[in-house]
Order: sequence, then C-alpha cells, then structure tokens
Amino acid sequence: MNLAIEKKRVIVTAGASGIGLAIAEAFAAEGAAVHVCDINATAIDSVNEAGRFAGLTCDVGDSEAVRAYMASATTALGGLDVLVNNAGIAGPTGAAEDLDLAEWKRTVDINLVSMFNVTQHAIPHLKRTGAGAILNLSSAAGRYGLPMRTPYSASKWGVVGLTKTLAMELGASSITVNAIMPGAVDGPRLQAIVRSKAAETGVKPQDIERQILAAMSVKKLIQPSEIGALAVFLASSLATSISGQAVGIDGDLQCMV
Repeated sequence: MNLAIEKKRVIVTAGASGIGLAIAEAFAAEGAAVHVCDINATAIDSVNEAGRFAGLTCDVGDSEAVRAYMASATTALGGLDVLVNNAGIAGPTGAAEDLDLAEWKRTVDINLVSMFNVTQHAIPHLKRTGAGAILNLSSAAGRYGLPMRTPYSASKWGVVGLTKTLAMELGASSITVNAIMPGAVDGPRLQAIVRSKAAETGVKPQDIERQILAAMSVKKLIQPSEIGALAVFLASSLATSISGQAVGIDGDLQCMV
C-alpha cells in the first residue's frame, strides 16, 4: 500500500510535544519533510537536538509571528503540502456562570482564531503546490459537548465548522480539509484532567478512568501514535476524496464523562 508520503512537506503546529509530536514523528517515519512550531522553546530545542525534523518557536496567536514562521518553514521545506493545526489549550474548568470572560475568550482565541490565522497564511503555499491537505485537531468535546468546559467545547465545535467551510472553499484547488476528533488520549493531559475531576468530585482517580472507559465500546485509551497514523492516512494519496469530514478516533465513545 503506497501512501505517497515520502515527498510531502509538512508543518505541524504545537508539534514539539504530546499529540503534535506524535503526528510529526508519524509523518517523518514515512519519509516526509517535517517542520514544527511550538510556543515551548525548551521543547523546540529538544526537537532540533534530536534531528528528525526542524522546529522554530512561534506563538500561533500572533499574526505577524505566524507570517514570519510560515515564510521560514516553507523556505526550509521548499513549499508546503500538508498543514496540521494541532495547537490548542484545555482552558478553564467551571460552571458557565462562574467562568472568567477573559479566560473564555483566550481559549477560543487559541483553539479556533489561531487555527484560522495559521491556515490563512498557509493557503497560498498550498495552492502553489497544486494539491494539499489541511488537518485540524478538534475533539470528541466538539461532538458531544462537555459540561464545565464551555470554552473548550465551543471552540472545538467551531473547528468542525471551520473545517467543513474550508473544505468547500478549497476543494476546487485540490486541497482536502478534515478534522480529527480524539477522545480520551493517554498521556499527561488526560492524567491531569482525571486528577482535577477526582479532586472536584471526591471520586478516586482510578474510578474516574473506569468511568471514561465505560463510555467507550473499545475499552482502551487512545495512543498518540494512533492519531499520528490517522493524520498520515488523511494526508496520503489514498484519501484525496475524503474532505469536509470530522473523523472520530475515540474507541466509539458514546458520551462525554
């Protein structure tokens, strides 16, 4: 099965750790030329020291910083075939009436407005390629909603709307646009959420994890490498007719816990 990834030029935002790093590594493993940005300078230093692909520090919420990053990255890559919009934050937890409006706006700005910002700067490069793929990281919270996390959930629903509309706009340029909607992903972020929920409810962390798995048909946490593999497939030569889709990778999650 030929995915035709080895000549692809790929940018991954927030690609120096966590899910973003797993996605970047998945593309690199298939022979793609990968460039990442991240707000975490220490993580970028680690990426550059490892030498599998290059990275630069960039705040995706800063339009001028994104413009400069996109110019540097596409020059280094020699163009752009695939953009993976992975940058995002969890945002505040609490009842809607108690949340700080500034924190609410910050979550939406980073998770949705910044995604548009990066994409807007990337589109001309993708159009010059003559074909391409944009992958936007949403969440299962963008399908079911997530009580006590209104800014996060609203922003991730927004990602799906952005994805579907961009797919309609860019299809004539042979650019596919899809959203990836992970469920409970194994790693530090999920463990932090479990600990926080356990503290709020007085339920043991292991019982919180059991509740999460009980809501899934496949009783295991999602591995970041699985998300990387899905991203590679959606950007491959086998997926050129898949666009405007919100693809769940959640073990058949039935509801948010």
